[in-house]
Formats: sequence, C-alpha cells, structure tokens
Amino acid sequence: MTDAHGIGARDGLVCDLHTHTLYSQDCLISLPAFLEACRRKGLDRVAVTDHNTIAGALRLKEMDPERVIVGEEIRTTHGELIAYFLNEPVPAGLSPRQTIEAVHAQGGVVGISHPLDSLRREAMGRAVLLPLLDQLDFLEVFNARCLFPGDNRAARHLALERGLPMTAGSDAHSTWELGRAVVVVPPFHSPPSFLESLRSAQVNGRRSPLWVHFVSTSARIIRRLGGIPLPES
Repeated sequence: MTDAHGIGARDGLVCDLHTHTLYSQDCLISLPAFLEACRRKGLDRVAVTDHNTIAGALRLKEMDPERVIVGEEIRTTHGELIAYFLNEPVPAGLSPRQTIEAVHAQGGVVGISHPLDSLRREAMGRAVLLPLLDQLDFLEVFNARCLFPGDNRAARHLALERGLPMTAGSDAHSTWELGRAVVVVPPFHSPPSFLESLRSAQVNGRRSPLWVHFVSTSARIIRRLGGIPLPES
C-alpha cells in the first residue's frame, strides 16, 4: 500500500477520513497549517474528526467548503466511534448504541475507528463491536497509527465478512502524517452517495512510525502546563 503521494494517476477523490486539529486535546495543528498541508499533499476530501467536538471542523468547512467533511471522533462508554456529515456535536459519554442513534438522527453516518487495535484503550474491541455491526455504516480498516499491521488486517477481514463499507485515515495529529492513509472513491455529494462510493473504494496506506505517538503525548503535556489552551468551541 502507498500513501496519497504514491497514488499517481487516479480516477476518483483522494480522501483522508480520520484527522485531528488543535481542537483535539492531543494535537496542536493550527487550522491554516492543516489546510495548507491538505492542499499541498493533494487530498481532495478530508474528514476533520476531532475528539468530542466539531468546532474546528465547522471553522475549516467555512474556510474550504468543498474539501472538508465535518466529523467527530466520539468517546462512548465502551470505546470510540467516528462520524461524518454532522451539523451538531454528539456528546461524549453515551453508550455506543445511543451515540449511533444520535448520529443517524441528524443525517450523519457512523462507524468505528481503529476497531481492533490491540494497544489502544480507546479501541472498541471485538466483544463490544460485534453486536453493533448491523447499526454501523462503515468500518475503519486502515488506521496509520495502528502499530501492529495485523490489527488493520483483522478489521478489514471483519468488514469484508459482514459486507460493510471500508474507510481509512491517517489519524493525523501532525501535518506530516496527513495523507498517510486514504481511500480513493468516486465523487459523492451526500451521506448516502458517500456510502455508495465507499463500496468501490481503493484503500491506500502506510503505517506511521512509533515517534508520531510522542507528538500526541507532547501536545497533552503542553496543554496541561497551560502552554497552549484549547480554542473556544
């Protein structure tokens, strides 16, 4: 697999469907720097999925309406879900089923990020996610921050087994990471057409090195020390 830079000639939109900005507590990417990197790397569509907020995504949508998909990575009582095409934030701390219902109630689509990552405590895991599969719209099958390639392969196998559309994302917390995992899909103009496009998605990705996790840790420490406060929502 290759990242966005290695796709070459392409027949669809190159989409990184899992990214973060300084609106996440573990990321310090400014909105202008985020957009500049996305444009430079040839990302046609980018889902901005900050933790438990859509404030940064909404501001980026105003800055580049065609490129930005408003999303959110949502902490539930049992791991994280990831949602796209949101108009309102979905509160953290609901059950997975309540969270799914809240996304669908506003016309969004929802899946599970890094579902089978064996190291991340935020990963939902097989026991929790299996009963939810009939309510999900997609499964993230390549997350560039998964350290073990087998965890991504297991997610892909599960999606294929259950006939779920597949997504991929860099999970970027630095501009360097943006575009390291993407899907190439036919053009879409709505949540339903997005899901239909995912049915023919080409997944491309390269796992990020271990050091990128220290970027997130450093951002948290800086925030705790009061160096860079979270922006106002």
